[in-house]
Amino acid sequence: MSADLQDPRFTDETAAREALEAIVWPNGPVCPHCGNADSARIAKLETKTARPGLRYCNECKGQFTATVGTIFERSKIPLTKWWLAAHLIGSSKKGISSHQLHRMLGVSYKSTWFMMHRLREAMRDGVMSPMGGAGGVVEIDETYIGRKDGHEVKQGAWHKNTILTLVERDGRARSFHVDNATKENIVPIIRENIARESHLMTDEASRYSKVGSEFAKHDVVDHSRKEYGYTDHETGVNVNTNTIEGYYSIFKRGMKGVYQHCGEKHLHRYLAEFDFRYSNRTKLGVDDAARVEKIVAGAKGKRLQYRRPNEGSLA
Repeated sequence: MSADLQDPRFTDETAAREALEAIVWPNGPVCPHCGNADSARIAKLETKTARPGLRYCNECKGQFTATVGTIFERSKIPLTKWWLAAHLIGSSKKGISSHQLHRMLGVSYKSTWFMMHRLREAMRDGVMSPMGGAGGVVEIDETYIGRKDGHEVKQGAWHKNTILTLVERDGRARSFHVDNATKENIVPIIRENIARESHLMTDEASRYSKVGSEFAKHDVVDHSRKEYGYTDHETGVNVNTNTIEGYYSIFKRGMKGVYQHCGEKHLHRYLAEFDFRYSNRTKLGVDDAARVEKIVAGAKGKRLQYRRPNEGSLA
């Protein structure tokens, strides 16, 4: 790991709070209740009974800290543990289990499970800019994992969850949990997420043939003929789906070897986690220290609430 585990953000509450404030308020405090950003109208409460970092807005008369409106809001867990948890999940290539994290942090398993899902929400990329572009290669494939809720195990993959993934060579990954791998489910996602100037690479599945003609170029690797790659002599481009196969290798090793089980309703959060780490990997110039800051920056505006068992599950 490139980040120092003795980093003050992991050991000192004041340093952890100030680091969060610098990310949430890069230009100074902003009231989350009314949007007031006038520093002259925001006071820092420093009484003996005031919580560290508490502010008072003279516009709406509300009180707030940097945690309001983030995944950290109303959490009883120290910010130092949140920072360390974000570092550990961000720097573990195949993920880290809630049981392992709860032992390392000294936090209950239940609280750690909630922390993990909140951090996965912070890792979710809300920016859906087109992938690929002129000269860019995007590989597309689908895989199957786990078991759909209410489905018995049957021959084939009908009882499993279907994952569609788009991977840029030397770039980002974007995954989707779809009902099944039909043209009706997959084609709209491809059209919405990939720039038309892109070079697509897929396997021989017929679902890709028509939509592939809408892009600059579409090459196919025919796995049914035991074909796994070749070089296009006109362009010199290597035609294969090895990049996306590598992504799925990491994803499945993590899901089966680390997490072992994932309910269908939470699968999208695990996909966000693996997409985030892949899209912010060392090869792209993002080290562990930068990755943890990206996770914490993603916590802004993504507060998650959990209902009691008789009220439903994750909101």
